[in-house]
Amino acid sequence: MDNIPNILVFDSGIGGISVYNEIRQKIPKANYIYIFDNQAFPYGDKSNEFLIERVKAVINKAISTYAVDIVIIACNTASTICLPILRTSFSMPIVGVVPAIKPAIKITKNKCIGLLATKATIQREYIHNLIRDFASGYKIELLGLSELALMAEQKLQGTAVNLDDLTKLMKPWLELAVVPDTIVLGCTHYPFIQPELAKVFPDVTFIDSGYAIAARVDNLLKERNLVNSGAKFQITNNLLCSTQYNEQTQKLIGTLQKFNLINYQLIKI
Repeated sequence: MDNIPNILVFDSGIGGISVYNEIRQKIPKANYIYIFDNQAFPYGDKSNEFLIERVKAVINKAISTYAVDIVIIACNTASTICLPILRTSFSMPIVGVVPAIKPAIKITKNKCIGLLATKATIQREYIHNLIRDFASGYKIELLGLSELALMAEQKLQGTAVNLDDLTKLMKPWLELAVVPDTIVLGCTHYPFIQPELAKVFPDVTFIDSGYAIAARVDNLLKERNLVNSGAKFQITNNLLCSTQYNEQTQKLIGTLQKFNLINYQLIKI
């Protein structure tokens, strides 16, 4: 009988669901625990010191409560700050997400790529090193907008995205002499508003890191003999957790059930 892995996916909000969904499609035969740290949402405006201690605290709480084989930090901001320290603090594999700049280079035709992320992610040295090392000869336009994460959260709670507001936020790119033909969604929240972004940029190809992360998780679990991604099998008791319960949480619980997150628990940090 195959081993069934317990996979923890973690974000400050519901953005990580975009990554969780890619992993679940790749690895249907698994138990999933999705934690959103809504008590500290959003991570994009927090200090490095706060984020390191907060993320460690959430993971410690999770692994002391549930059996966890692998952790996915489904947040670009937290990944660019916390990954090295987390990997020295915990024994299980920890996978982070980084903006898909390298895949975007293979797609762009006009050599102009837009990186759309939170302000915190845009400012990280890691991102500028990534551009320096892999995007030489390409024009990389950076736009840091924390407002989009909130738009995505509200959309999943039932509030439609205001296209006029979104267009205003995109104005710096809309006014460029050369508009990016490929936009990297550098925050896991942003795939949820990709349909609206596509209305603002109808001729642009959008790319995120969800597929690559799913492949990485699959490989790591196979190395540990913990996964058979080809099995026609679906776990139905996946767990949804938050660090705070309020009216917004209640709305999200109902929405997230369609992603096969059936059971809900509050965890206190």
